[in-house]
Amino acid sequence: MALSLPPLQFFFVIFLVSSSLHFLPSESKLSKDYYAKSCPKFESIIQDVITTKQINSPTSAGATLRLFFHDCMVEGCDGSVLIASNAFNKAERDADINLSLPGDAFDVVVRAKTALELACPGVVSCSDILALAARDLVIMVGGPYYNVRLGRKDGFVSQASRVPANLPKSEMSMDEIIKLFHAKGFSIQEMVALTGAHTIGFSHCKEFADRLFSHSKTSQVDPDLNPKFADGLKKVCGSYKTNPTMSAFNDVITPNKFDNMYYQNLQRGLGLLASDNALIKDPRTKNFAILYATNQTAFFEAFSHAMEKLSVLGIKTGHKGEVRHRCDAFNSIKA
Repeated sequence: MALSLPPLQFFFVIFLVSSSLHFLPSESKLSKDYYAKSCPKFESIIQDVITTKQINSPTSAGATLRLFFHDCMVEGCDGSVLIASNAFNKAERDADINLSLPGDAFDVVVRAKTALELACPGVVSCSDILALAARDLVIMVGGPYYNVRLGRKDGFVSQASRVPANLPKSEMSMDEIIKLFHAKGFSIQEMVALTGAHTIGFSHCKEFADRLFSHSKTSQVDPDLNPKFADGLKKVCGSYKTNPTMSAFNDVITPNKFDNMYYQNLQRGLGLLASDNALIKDPRTKNFAILYATNQTAFFEAFSHAMEKLSVLGIKTGHKGEVRHRCDAFNSIKA
């Protein structure tokens, strides 16, 4: 017998069915206790590795958080940035913008993978290692807790040619940055919150040298920079053309503490990158930057939300990925 429903109820049922189908993405296969049975020591092994690494190399937290962001924004959070290039393929990590990714971050993943392969071989993906290590390192340096659901598989593609169009650059206009994040599904507020990751870590001098040495025809130095800060940076970066490793902390006040000082710095002319400075000048982002400068709790809540969203961006599950034996190589040869 045919089901008889009034038109309004009928469309409501159709809406519920279509909505439930719409919200069955691959991330629904993830769970916080994914390795509870298959690798019960997973989280404790990650904790041991990052604790040792962070104590010995205090920039590891910022480095790993940056590596995670660069991974997720290109092919999704699938460990594609970890792949090493070979004679047949120039991988993501060798794209120009990724050449400055700190070695400490890669080392965190390698150390964790090595320990996990001894404890539960062939079980834990490199992408899950990176996701959890980034979160735990953020917490270790004072940042907020946020949920990391597990069960990602490692991707089959890593190509340098796919990187430039998917990562924000310091010289981009705010229009370009907003458009890039919007294409990934992030709002302006989420973009501003994610940029708060600059409260830890460092940037190489070449990324902001034009603000010090060639800002405009009328001013060598960007007038938005605090004069004393600019003088200090010029001394640090004086030989950046011959020594490309020269760098400066993104947050000059509390460089190794995850807090809201980054946003406070913007109002004092202490924003390192041109894109940092733009946050406090563009009317679309200024109010969020000021809010996070005055209210660290609001920043932590927004950052946690944005990181949870980032951590499931473009993930692979099931047969769409694999669990690599080594994080820098596909299990079989793929482009």
